[in-house]
Amino acid sequence: MRDDRTIRRCDAAFTQSVQQQSEQNMALCYQCGNCTAGCPVARASSTPVTQVMRLVQAGQREAALGADSIWLCASCETCTTRCPNDIDVARVMDVLRHMARRENHVAEKNIRDFWDAFLESVEKHGRVYEVGLMAAYVRKTGRFWTDADLAPAALGKGKLPLRPHPVTDKEAIRQIFRRYRERSA
Repeated sequence: MRDDRTIRRCDAAFTQSVQQQSEQNMALCYQCGNCTAGCPVARASSTPVTQVMRLVQAGQREAALGADSIWLCASCETCTTRCPNDIDVARVMDVLRHMARRENHVAEKNIRDFWDAFLESVEKHGRVYEVGLMAAYVRKTGRFWTDADLAPAALGKGKLPLRPHPVTDKEAIRQIFRRYRERSA
């Protein structure tokens, strides 16, 4: 049986860590709801952005890192633009996603698999190679026929090039990933 005091305990170190990594003052959020009201993926999420911000303020590590909205976030920055206190909410969501990834919290496995495939594509090619991205996503999820009906139309319009786009300085991209891994270790 779980002790309710454990669930409600404030992890101040978690809040401090999110603030430090995002360079945002979480105390400035007064729960106006503008971030959630403008969020294009709010309807798909069971945990609104406003609630995620409150969970961070309250030091609720497990609940915040387990929120599906950190994986559903499109990083469009609408929440950031709408915040009356100039909190970069999208950056906070990004930090939470990275923390969840490092701690293996997976609220939305297929979305995490898509993010992983996306980042692998950028690391390997310097930018997204759409066909390779989809192949990696299918390999990770086993969803072989997902959206397969869209491929002929996309190929016909030249939206799915069969070769990656050339990038002049792939080494600079690799260095970015190296620095990220060093900082995450």
